[in-house]
Amino acid sequence: MRFTSLIVELVRARPRLMFWLAVLAQAALWLFLPWLLYGSPPGDVATVLAFGREHQVGTQLGPPFAFWLADVAFRLAGHHIFGVYLLAQLCFILTFWALFNLSRAIVGAQHAVLAVLLTATITAFSFPGAEFGPLVLARPLWALVLLHAWQIVGQGRRDAWFMLPVEIGLLLLTTPASIPLLVLLACFVLVTPQGRRALLSADPLYALVILAVLVLPYAIWLLRADMPVLPEWPVMTGLQDKVLGWGWLLAGLLVAVSGIAILLIANSRLMERKPEDAPIIYRPPVDPFARLFVYVFALVPPIGLSFFAALFGSDQVVGGDGIALLLTGLAVIVASGDLIPLRRQQFLRSVWLLIVAAPAIAVLGLSFIQPWIASSEAKTSLPATEIGHFFGENFERRTGRPLAAVAGDAQLATLIGFAAPSRPHVMFDATPGQTPWLTPALFNQTGGVVVWRAADTAGTPPADIAQRFPGLVPEVPRAFEHRIRGRQALVRIGWSIVRPALPAPK
Repeated sequence: MRFTSLIVELVRARPRLMFWLAVLAQAALWLFLPWLLYGSPPGDVATVLAFGREHQVGTQLGPPFAFWLADVAFRLAGHHIFGVYLLAQLCFILTFWALFNLSRAIVGAQHAVLAVLLTATITAFSFPGAEFGPLVLARPLWALVLLHAWQIVGQGRRDAWFMLPVEIGLLLLTTPASIPLLVLLACFVLVTPQGRRALLSADPLYALVILAVLVLPYAIWLLRADMPVLPEWPVMTGLQDKVLGWGWLLAGLLVAVSGIAILLIANSRLMERKPEDAPIIYRPPVDPFARLFVYVFALVPPIGLSFFAALFGSDQVVGGDGIALLLTGLAVIVASGDLIPLRRQQFLRSVWLLIVAAPAIAVLGLSFIQPWIASSEAKTSLPATEIGHFFGENFERRTGRPLAAVAGDAQLATLIGFAAPSRPHVMFDATPGQTPWLTPALFNQTGGVVVWRAADTAGTPPADIAQRFPGLVPEVPRAFEHRIRGRQALVRIGWSIVRPALPAPK
């Protein structure tokens, strides 16, 4: 008698429900895990908030949209980092919603769910999970661009022209990596007969107008700031190192999709000890043009984006792994044929759950085990709220004004920048060009706090900080405990107050 698990029945009968169960469960995991465990945000989230607070049209870090959105989420959450974590998971959900709808239009709802489940095992979508920034925001935008591009060229839906230019414009305002992606899309449209046919209307003119309106302010800023749109062409020396770097990047992408390979092996006949009458997930035959669309946008981005990264000497794939590997799961499903048997259902379910949960287990180990076995400091173990409140309240108590600016150690400064009650401006005094909204002269006028890692009990500032801020009078260093202390030493922060040059308003 054939045994069919509940999961398989849900894939067959309620694919949309199965999709939402899988995606929302993973989003909930990465929403509450960082919120409960992290003392400070992971990755560059604090820097993203520091730049978003200034509402600049553009900065040296790139287009502004991700920074603006992070600031909005932070403010709507009552100046709590939970809002940014929630924003990251909304991006995750929107990415997979667009992927599911694209997959459903090509391979049907049942196989679309399988594509989503395979994609969820790619480490780019499950780890670290909460580092909102341009690369995370670019994923749903690129997924939506692919969805509506397919609706236009593959299904002939003119209504998709309404959203496509908006999504392209926002993608351009999110990451410079959008340029090679959009060039690829344009080449695909121009090369294929279906794509050229879709351009034979007035809709592309409307799209160009909407796109120009969205991108024009940033383009004007680029011209005024004399910022290059594209990086300088690299010097063609050290080709062996570049090829080796490209190989390492491709190897990293293969590791990122290793979960898909494990599931394919677990479901193969090679692992079958005895014949099994496995349930089969059926789909109608895939249109050859749809197959071409999936293969092009599944294979070209990881190869091309990793090549550009190696060519320009970057150690990260242009646009991030999530962009490059977005359609990998769908490509595997398309290549698997119209009939997909699910062998050893309970074993497959356990393997999938283990792969998806592995990054969360790694985070738990990093949070609870590392403090007891290693002396190195985890970035998320710093008590950001306590640090921000201490310096904000001390500055206000000493000067009678809210803390307006913070400088010194970049990591500590960005933490104080979002955690202090007054949410002060952040100045990177070592590289002041990156924070043009606050110059050293303006910092001395408004006053602020300079912070650094204290190396002694006197709180002597490092030589470079003392040189940039002559006349600093260090205060007694303040020690803070890590979120989970373990064997790690206290976080000792040296600090000094730069008093405002102007009198306080009456």
